[in-house]
Amino acid sequence: MKFSDILGNEQAINRIRRLIDTNRLPHAILLHGQPGVPKLAMARVMAQYIHCTNRHNGEPCGECPSCRQHQSHNNTDLFFSFPYIKKDKLLVCDDYIDEWRELLDDCPIVEDYNHWLRLLKNDNSQPKIYVNESDAIIHKMSLTSMAKRYKILIMWLPEKMNEDCANKLLKLIEEPYDDCKFILVSDNSQDILTTIYSRTQQVELKRLSTEDVANYLVSKYQLDHQDAVAMAAPFDGNVMEAERTLKENNENAEFHKYFMELMRLAYSRNIPALKQWSENIADMKREKSRRFLAYSARQIRENFFYNLHIPELNYLTRDEEKFSSRFSPFINELNVERIYNELNQAETDIQGNGNARIILFDMAIQITILIKV
Repeated sequence: MKFSDILGNEQAINRIRRLIDTNRLPHAILLHGQPGVPKLAMARVMAQYIHCTNRHNGEPCGECPSCRQHQSHNNTDLFFSFPYIKKDKLLVCDDYIDEWRELLDDCPIVEDYNHWLRLLKNDNSQPKIYVNESDAIIHKMSLTSMAKRYKILIMWLPEKMNEDCANKLLKLIEEPYDDCKFILVSDNSQDILTTIYSRTQQVELKRLSTEDVANYLVSKYQLDHQDAVAMAAPFDGNVMEAERTLKENNENAEFHKYFMELMRLAYSRNIPALKQWSENIADMKREKSRRFLAYSARQIRENFFYNLHIPELNYLTRDEEKFSSRFSPFINELNVERIYNELNQAETDIQGNGNARIILFDMAIQITILIKV
């Protein structure tokens, strides 16, 4: 990997590169930011860059023996620590090293905690970093480095260390060996033990722009740019969620079909068909029906802006735009807020375990009234 593979965050990249190039990298650095920001990838590139024997133009060369070892997850001076499930004889991170390498291969750009849970075959236990792991870390970092000046530990999600583990590692982080570097990678730095947090230099990685996420989807999946922007927009810079939605399902196409059906039936005031429509949506079960209502609320917003002819505010796929070109005139300043609120209220009521069939049918009837305002 290279720094150029990291999405966005040019300022943080330049800062880290300067620290390494000038040999001023602190012994413990904390990369933190929202989930969906490429923090673990940044840590891995940092480690590779530190160990690279032929850096070029501010990038690891990718060709030297050290770089090749990093790319195959076999560098003897790089260690990983991460949350795991303690059971039977599985007591430390190294017991899950095969699953960890699979995560790195499956999620090279942005780490996916939910994917990690699946790899762990989670049985509803919450993964943590246990005190057993602190003993393993202390032992590894006390060994002489095999080939490079520095041994590096990358700890993913230090906020999941239990207190005994954190307290045991505190002395090592306070008074590290001269050849040790710690790179901590956090989704929620406020939950890190204060004494650990205060002994790190913090670098915040910012959430990505919609354009950054869209360009990534275009590059990796050869999406049309307009479709990629529409896919990226709802996730507020979280490339992990945008990619997961794209890879795991095609819900948006299904939701768009049901959204068009609702609006057409509401306009024609076909009450029997709306009743059947409500039952079909209710049959999706609670969470999926809530996602549909959130999608529909977003479509109402998009159609309002489309009707105002402000294209820079629109995030519609080509199929959605085809429908909106005809439908958007019916969404205006007199009804947009009320329709939007009806959809949001229905989602809230379903979340509260209300009867989905009744809630959805009532919402549909209200939309028949509002659509012609």
